[in-house]
Amino acid sequence: MMSSEHHTPTKDPPDHPSSSSNHLKQPLPSQPQPQQPLSRYESQKRRDWNTFIQYLKSQNPPLMISQFDYTHVLGFLRYLAQFGKTKVHRQACVFFGQPDPSGPCTCPLKQAWGSLDALIGRLRAAYEEHGGGSPDTNPFANGSIRVHLREVRESQAKARGIPYRKKKRRRKTINDVVVVKKDVANSSSTHNQSSA
Repeated sequence: MMSSEHHTPTKDPPDHPSSSSNHLKQPLPSQPQPQQPLSRYESQKRRDWNTFIQYLKSQNPPLMISQFDYTHVLGFLRYLAQFGKTKVHRQACVFFGQPDPSGPCTCPLKQAWGSLDALIGRLRAAYEEHGGGSPDTNPFANGSIRVHLREVRESQAKARGIPYRKKKRRRKTINDVVVVKKDVANSSSTHNQSSA
């Protein structure tokens, strides 16, 4: 009969070397560092790039990355319009040009201009990261894409009755104060000279 005191030896945990082990630590095989989670922007950029690649593959005939140009980018933007969530009123709609329609209508839902603009920015960056060449040859930066985005922005603004206004940046308010002080100082000294 076996004694209950007899037990099977177990290995010591790696951070607690046994007394019989060699005191010199063996270098551990290099393990890949855990990657930092991608930022929200980087994750979205990767998803957008993969979606665009899938779009190219779905063309008849399928296209390789090296074969597409700005016309395929325009086609992609038009394709995406059907999945939008922004109501864009047709000119014949009674709510055309009204910012707050009072009822439902049958006008289509489209991608909002701001979403498309952000998408193109992410795809432009992804294209360059994937060895697409110089920014001058980037199909996502083509002038036709900018024209298309401008047309979408203007048509959506008209349809909603809300004109798009570019936000103006205020620059260096400290300098504004300094300029005002100088102008006041100059005008008072000029005023004093003319009255003398």
